[in-house]
Amino acid sequence: MKEISYIDQSRKHFWIILFVYISIFINSYVFFKNPFEFYIGYLIYLALLPGFIYRFGFNRALFFIFLVLLINGVVNILVGNDTAAQFFKVFLGLFLSYSFYHYVFEEVGFEIEHLFQWYLKGSFFASVLGIFQFLSYQIGFKDGYTFWHIFNKWGFAGGGLFGIRINSVFSEPTHLACVLAPAFFVSLYNLFSKENYYLSKWQGLSIIAVYILSFSGLGQAGIFLTFLFLAISYGLVRYILILIPITILTFNVLYNNVKDFRYRLDGLVSLFSGEEFVQGTTHGSSFILYNNYTVALKNFQTNPLFGTGLGSHPVAFEKYSLAKDFKTFGFNFNGQDANSMFLRLMSETGLFGLIIFFVIMIKCYVKRDQQHLTYHWLISNGILVMILLNLFRQGHYFLNGFPFFMFLYYYNAMSYKNYKNELEEME
Repeated sequence: MKEISYIDQSRKHFWIILFVYISIFINSYVFFKNPFEFYIGYLIYLALLPGFIYRFGFNRALFFIFLVLLINGVVNILVGNDTAAQFFKVFLGLFLSYSFYHYVFEEVGFEIEHLFQWYLKGSFFASVLGIFQFLSYQIGFKDGYTFWHIFNKWGFAGGGLFGIRINSVFSEPTHLACVLAPAFFVSLYNLFSKENYYLSKWQGLSIIAVYILSFSGLGQAGIFLTFLFLAISYGLVRYILILIPITILTFNVLYNNVKDFRYRLDGLVSLFSGEEFVQGTTHGSSFILYNNYTVALKNFQTNPLFGTGLGSHPVAFEKYSLAKDFKTFGFNFNGQDANSMFLRLMSETGLFGLIIFFVIMIKCYVKRDQQHLTYHWLISNGILVMILLNLFRQGHYFLNGFPFFMFLYYYNAMSYKNYKNELEEME
């Protein structure tokens, strides 16, 4: 794979892309928290969207999807399945974010490879800060490992083998595991490959180290999925021999040294196997995820086609939560976002949202083609790992620039399709 130069370094594109990656990586700071959390990305949307709309107009496909969501939301507000405040808060945020990131691709001429390259450099920078955080903790430099308390939606994550679970500039290790998943995929590919794709070996190693040192259960899933997709791409035997021992080793390290990971896993296994929740014994976070699963499933069974509208999961939570009668505080957390994007889509958008999501995932997947080897398969597989992690454990629809990566996944597939068509015409 031949590395090509960065995107046109015009002042116009440079600042737009810089703002895009600020909106992706810096979500541990909010300007205010009530009546909703106002992230830096929202300010960027509002500043740049008017100019984008003036130049490019509205995208028809997005307009149709959001029109359906709007009509469905209004209907569910009228019948009491949703509230106007919750619906419009989520609807506007989702509409603004997806519109903004789509315009970004139009603005830069759909330069997929360049945009991904910028993301990789941003991930390396985040990993450098993560290493700084780790070293600061080891020498007792508190301001260093808390980043001088610059971020007001950020918390220190203790635990792991070394007393700290790295989260770098992200609010928690789980977010780091999601955002850096494609970069981890590329870094691992580079590690076992004779060539480097946009990241040098030592840059990739720093990303791999930070990813592992996050000691995130979701990161463990990301490592497993990375080896699995590499195995699928290159032939199972070669990578399965690596995948099995690394997975077992990493799992054992986490299970035996990170109590929170062990208790969460044990709790999930017990709950999904039919055992009853026991306060003080079953891990609270495991129950919260299981509880949201129960709520989403019951809400889906009642409203399977279109769900009960964006932002409606809290209303469904009030109806179906297993913790309604619990007197102990804390067991109704994550009722806003269902603790999982898959569960939230199922609850709020029904089959309409799930089908759109999974059609894009399946139809836009680019497998490795040895005969015509391009960067497309690498981008596709790396982002697919991120999408799956978000589906499992991240309920916010547009946190950390998730819509940007959905568009990158989609337009990467379109770019690959055009490339193959051009080859066929030449042949």
